[in-house]
Amino acid sequence: MNINRFGRQLSSIVLFCGAILVLLPLAVALAKSLIPPSAISGIFPPRLTFANYREAWERANFWLAFANSTVVALAVTALQTLTSSLGGYALARLQFRGRQIVLVGILATLVIPFQLLVIPIFLVLKWLGAIDTYAALILPSAVSGFGIFLMRQYFLTIPVELEEAAALDGATRWQILWRILLPLARPALVTLFLFTFIGEWNDLFKPLIFTTRPELKTVQLALAQFQEQFTSRWELLMAAVGIATFPVTVLFAIGQRQFIRGIASTGIKN
Repeated sequence: MNINRFGRQLSSIVLFCGAILVLLPLAVALAKSLIPPSAISGIFPPRLTFANYREAWERANFWLAFANSTVVALAVTALQTLTSSLGGYALARLQFRGRQIVLVGILATLVIPFQLLVIPIFLVLKWLGAIDTYAALILPSAVSGFGIFLMRQYFLTIPVELEEAAALDGATRWQILWRILLPLARPALVTLFLFTFIGEWNDLFKPLIFTTRPELKTVQLALAQFQEQFTSRWELLMAAVGIATFPVTVLFAIGQRQFIRGIASTGIKN
């Protein structure tokens, strides 16, 4: 009993130290963003001011960047949710020749860095005439091997008896998927949504490679350009970082409970 108590206390101490290591840089960045330019040499601000956020917002033209990132992130998230649900259901429930080979092939895509595929993807987008369009930012990420595997694993945790009962009542496979399985798979869907949306919001590589038009600038590209222009204005840089990370932080805070449930139950199979 004492050993178990010591183990719990040790785990709490380790987690507390880890939280400090993660949150300390964020706290310093927040403090720097609230410091007036005349007092930037200190760590903690003598007085708080949000003028840095207003100036960073106006100078970086974040309105356009936020609109573009929102459109791209929501479109990619919607497509990945659709394709991952269909693919995950097929691999979890349908019996067809070569199913395991397809699964292995999908898992193999997880170990291939996106950077290795950028040249063939660029050539395909150029052939389609999609360079410098929203399609160039959306189509390369429309299907996710991770999303398909995540949804497959979660569908395996749902008892088959529910589907059999629905089939006896005359439900088709589409009705079983949309009316029974997907509502039950809400934790996995929220997990996929958070992973995809945050990943697309923080993506700098695709906008940097596939677009050159200023009107397609995303948040991360605007942040990178802002950093080049104001390398000596730390208070503005930290304010710009805070602006860029605020939406995904709020989104994760809202969906964290479903996210934890989705991750915790994905590997369980009845």
